[in-house]
Amino acid sequence: MNVKLTLNREFVKNRIDKRLYGSFLEHIGRAIYHGVYEPEHPTADDMGFRRDVMSLIRELDVPVIRYPGGNFVSGYRWEDGVGPVELRPRTLDRAWYATETNRFGTDEFAEFCRRAGSEAMLAVNLGTRGVEDAANLVEYCNYPGGSRYSDMRIANGHKEPHGIRLWCLGNEMDGKWQIGHHTAEEYGRLANEAGKLMKRTDPGIGLVLCGSSKHYDMPTFPEWDRVVLEQAYETVDYLSLHTYFNRQDGDTASFLASNADMEQHILDSTATCDYVKAKFRSKKTIWLSFDEYNIWNSTKDVFTRWSEAPHRLEAIYTLEDAVSLGGQLITLIRHSDRVKVACLAQLVNVIAPILTEDGGRVFKQAIYYPYLHASRYGRGQVLHTLTEGPSYECRRWGTVPTVDAVGVLGEDGSVTVIACNRSLDQSMTLSLRLQEFGRLIPERHILLTGDKDDCNSFEEPARVQPREVNDITEEDGQFFAELPPISWNVLRFRSAAAETAGQS
Repeated sequence: MNVKLTLNREFVKNRIDKRLYGSFLEHIGRAIYHGVYEPEHPTADDMGFRRDVMSLIRELDVPVIRYPGGNFVSGYRWEDGVGPVELRPRTLDRAWYATETNRFGTDEFAEFCRRAGSEAMLAVNLGTRGVEDAANLVEYCNYPGGSRYSDMRIANGHKEPHGIRLWCLGNEMDGKWQIGHHTAEEYGRLANEAGKLMKRTDPGIGLVLCGSSKHYDMPTFPEWDRVVLEQAYETVDYLSLHTYFNRQDGDTASFLASNADMEQHILDSTATCDYVKAKFRSKKTIWLSFDEYNIWNSTKDVFTRWSEAPHRLEAIYTLEDAVSLGGQLITLIRHSDRVKVACLAQLVNVIAPILTEDGGRVFKQAIYYPYLHASRYGRGQVLHTLTEGPSYECRRWGTVPTVDAVGVLGEDGSVTVIACNRSLDQSMTLSLRLQEFGRLIPERHILLTGDKDDCNSFEEPARVQPREVNDITEEDGQFFAELPPISWNVLRFRSAAAETAGQS
C-alpha cells in the first residue's frame, strides 16, 4: 500500500525548542540509587555517578532533566539532601513507602546535570510545605552569595550558583494520591503566591503550573486547569501535562495509536490556556510542559516496605512499546509550536530507556532508540506535513492514519522524515514529495522493526536495535522507501547546496 508525504520548504511551523527532548529523575525505586548514582560501582566517578550510565545519557543528548519528583517531591524537605553526606538524616519517603538515605540531593543533581550536559529543572514541595520554602530553595540554588541560603550553598562547597531556570510548582496536586492534595482553588492560590516570591528572588526563572494529572481519565480535567490558570496566569509561564499509555487486552492496534489521545490532550490544554488568556484580555501566552509521558505497563514489584532503593516499576520494553512511544515523540514534534518542554519519565531503571544491574551491567531498552533518534535528528524547524494514505479503525481511539509522520528541517538544510507504520501485517511504500528544498541527497534510512514482542535484556542487549537500510530510491523528483509493519523509521536527506558551500 502507498502513503504520500508532502513537505514544502516554505511551510515551516516553528523552531523546535531543544528542551522538547528532556527526561525525568525521581527518588523512586532504583532511578537514583543503583541507577545514576552508585559510588561502589566499578565505573563510578569521583562523585559516585556511574560512568557507564552517564555515557548512555550523554549519547541521548538530554537537554533538560526534571527532579526530584514526581510524587516524591510532595513530602520532601530539600534541606535533608544538602551538606555533609554523613550528617544527612535517613527519612521516610511516604509517597513510595521507602527509606530515603539523602545521599543524593540538590547539589549532587546539579553536578550530575553539568556532567551529563543537561539543564536542571527543579520541582518544589507544595504538598507539605509552601511559599517560603520554595523561595528559599531558589535562593539556595540561584543567588550569588551574601544571604542565608546562598551562603549555605557556598559553605557546602558550591561557590557558584547552580543557575536553575525551570521550576515546577509542585506535582499532580489534583490527584487524591498526592501528599498534601489540594482543591483547584487552594492550589491555584498557593502556586501563585509561591511563584511570586520565587520570582522576587530570581526574576529570570520560568514557572510550571500543575495542570490536571491525566486527560479524559481524570474527572478534574479541564476544569482544574481553568481554575488554577485563572488564579496564577500572570505569574506562571507553562502548564504541566502528564500522560502514560499501556497495552490493554492485547489490543495492539489501539496501543500503537495511543498518541491520538496525546494529540487531543495537547489541543484541549491549549484551548483552556487560550480561553483564560482571552478572558483576562492578556497578551501573554502560556506554553505547555509535557513533563511526564511514557509507556507504563504493569510490573511485578517485590519489595519490603521502607526498604532502600527497591526494585520498582522496572518495565521491560518491547518493539511494540518502542513504536508506540515513537508516536508520542512525533506528536510532541508536531505540536512543538506550543509544547516547549517535555520529559520522558523516567531516565534510568524506573519505566526507563536504560536498565542497570546493582554493581554490574547496563543495557539500552527498545524505547531508547526512538528517543535517541528524535533527540538527535528532531532539532531545527518542524514542517507542515501533508499525509495521504490508508487509515484503520481501532477500539480505543477510532479512525487513525496507518502511517504517522512528521518532517524536520535542520539548520544545515538537511531534511528528516520520522514515521511510524502502525499496520500489524502490511508494509507501506512511502512516497516523499519534497518541494522547494533544492537538490537533496538520500543519506540513510534508519529502521527499527521485528517481532512486536522482541525485547532487550542483560543476556541479549542487542536483540532490538536499529539498522540502516539502503532502500531510498528516486524517480521523477520523488523519493520512495519501504516501511515494514510495526516499525519506527527515520529517513535522512542532506542538502547538496549546503554540501557544495562547505567544500568551496
